[in-house]
Amino acid sequence: MTREEILKIVKEENVRFFRLQFVDIFGIMKNIAIPLSQLDKALDGQMMFDGSSIDGFARIQESDMYLIPDYDTFCVMPWRNKEGVSTARIICDIYKHDGTPFAGCPRVNLKRVMADAADLGYTMNVGTECEFFLFEMDEYGPTTVTSDNAGYFSVDAEDDGIECRREIVDTLEKMGYEIEASHHEVAEGQHEINFKYADAITAADNTVTFKWVVKTVAKSYGLHATFMPKPVFGINGSGMHTNQSLFDLDGNNVFFDIDGELGLSKIAYQYIAGINKNARAFAAVTNPLVNSYKRLVPGYEAPVYVAWSASNRSALIRIPASRGLGTRVEVRCPDPTCNPYLAFAMMLNCGLDGIKNNLETPPSVNVNIFDMTPAEKDAAGIDSMPASLEEALDAMEANPIARTTMGDHIYDKYVSYKRAEWDKYRIAVTDWELDEYLSVY
Repeated sequence: MTREEILKIVKEENVRFFRLQFVDIFGIMKNIAIPLSQLDKALDGQMMFDGSSIDGFARIQESDMYLIPDYDTFCVMPWRNKEGVSTARIICDIYKHDGTPFAGCPRVNLKRVMADAADLGYTMNVGTECEFFLFEMDEYGPTTVTSDNAGYFSVDAEDDGIECRREIVDTLEKMGYEIEASHHEVAEGQHEINFKYADAITAADNTVTFKWVVKTVAKSYGLHATFMPKPVFGINGSGMHTNQSLFDLDGNNVFFDIDGELGLSKIAYQYIAGINKNARAFAAVTNPLVNSYKRLVPGYEAPVYVAWSASNRSALIRIPASRGLGTRVEVRCPDPTCNPYLAFAMMLNCGLDGIKNNLETPPSVNVNIFDMTPAEKDAAGIDSMPASLEEALDAMEANPIARTTMGDHIYDKYVSYKRAEWDKYRIAVTDWELDEYLSVY
């Protein structure tokens, strides 16, 4: 999109207010609101903000930062049209006051990793499958109560979430998304909406925008949308299966080989090997919360074991049946609380590690891993994903690929904050402990 096209839409849609959006290192969307009078300045990349006020960004003495807009992310917000006056948004990269990209901006960082991949002749395409819950609100705020009794792919006539999900889809389509499917998920109150894949940067933009739209529309229905991985004990949690493929710079899917075993190329197998080798190291990014590891337990369809298969959903890495342009690797562990810019960068570099070092893919596992004994898993060389955020951070710090991928600034800030988060949880006294011990001891 060009500047002229943006100004044309602004005039036609009577856009009077704008949100300049970006994310912090944890993937939380931030924005600065400006009126129409400041649009030219914003489009010129002259809007400044205080970076020291954003967690993980800058120190107080280097706080002046600029928002550099990506014109292609401009869109009018369908739900913000009041009395013929519209609001639009545009996603920005963060630059320092000297005009150079800020290393602490996750979007800038993903662009750097994508540029490195392009030097090898590849670009990454990604399609995410974000699951979420719709819960009722009470006078105190969000609850974990839902009015529906539906299950996987089913319909509950009493479920207000169906109408809410329909409006979410309608809103996304007005914003330019190509929606492929939407459906009720396994757990009560759980939903999924799938949209078309895109290059990794656009896919990350789409993912953070998707979460923003879901929460906004749900609120208008008096519901609370949450992407928390495991909000309710005893039922399935929410994941963000991440489908990824590498294309060459001529637009060919390099994972596909019509003559290869399973229709996969040598590059695809090497990429799988890299993901398999480094999975424990990227878990702290793809599954970033203490709560993330309440989802990654056996029994609830979440991937716990590091293995791959073309026909087995109990494995961490699955190869969907589609071939040709649709040939892809599905990594099933990420959850929707991750920062997609960091998560995609980590998975890309882990896969490229397999290609650059000609790693050999372990044998596929085509049986239900949840039914295997520990001895059988050991014999098959199947490792387990980290069982806690602490274990995931230990694995990440032990693997140099994480620092290389995230850069020193993001890596150091990320580890520091996540270590503090784990320690805060570790010393907290929970309701479970009170229920279990208070009256007994």
